Amino acid sequence: MQLATVAHEGRTTAAVRDGDRWRALPAGDLSALLATTALDRVAGLAGAELPGAVPVLPLPSPRKVVCCGLNYADHIAEMGRELPEHPTLFAKYADTLTGPEDDLVLPKGLDVDWEAELAVVVGAELSGADRDTAARAIAGYTVANDLSVRDWQKRTPQWFQGKAWDRTTPLGPVVVTPDELDPVAGVEVICRVNGVERQRGNTRTLVFDAAALLAYVSAFTTLRPGDIVLTGTPGGVGAGMTPPAYLADGDLVETEIPGIGTLRNRLRLTDSRS
Repeated sequence: MQLATVAHEGRTTAAVRDGDRWRALPAGDLSALLATTALDRVAGLAGAELPGAVPVLPLPSPRKVVCCGLNYADHIAEMGRELPEHPTLFAKYADTLTGPEDDLVLPKGLDVDWEAELAVVVGAELSGADRDTAARAIAGYTVANDLSVRDWQKRTPQWFQGKAWDRTTPLGPVVVTPDELDPVAGVEVICRVNGVERQRGNTRTLVFDAAALLAYVSAFTTLRPGDIVLTGTPGGVGAGMTPPAYLADGDLVETEIPGIGTLRNRLRLTDSRS
């Protein structure tokens, strides 16, 4: 099953794909739907067709966005680090999220890097969960790019200020339920910049998979329906190149996971963000 938040006739609504059509669900977006509706009930709630509907940011108001860094062996190696014993985590705010085809607007003079990622969407409340419970609580998967401002990230040992810029984490275009996608079996995570492939990894090589991450995070903070966990990026980021390479004004970043879809976001560097 594929779920989305779509724009249709001047408003947004949660929607479920029915063949090549979208059908309305009884909520303004997926964040609101997952907060009130169990996943196994969603298909039975499909309503009117939505001709011309366009997917937008699927989850605009998660309570928590938790990210795992250094989770692919090749990316860990290119950053000169050892394989971790525990996940390396940081948080974002919901303000960092943006839609699957939105421009990414930042001030000039920043070192902006790409990080293609599989994102996990929580579908049930988790607190102190074991791995099996966490796996059953996964509502689905979507595509993300954890665009990072490296010069700010490197100012201190803490990454937060390089990761939490407003509207710099595109997400979408759809959420695919676990019956249709199995990251443990392996899905490709791909990033292209101006049509040139920069990243291609496979979720089979994750050090900590989706269920392990949800269980670990739930040990210290409660996860709720609609929360998002980013699973990390494979090798090929600009900061790992010699010399480092960063995005320029007008660059098009395409982030693809086959079976989910592709984000297409263009970077706009301006004198101000307004």
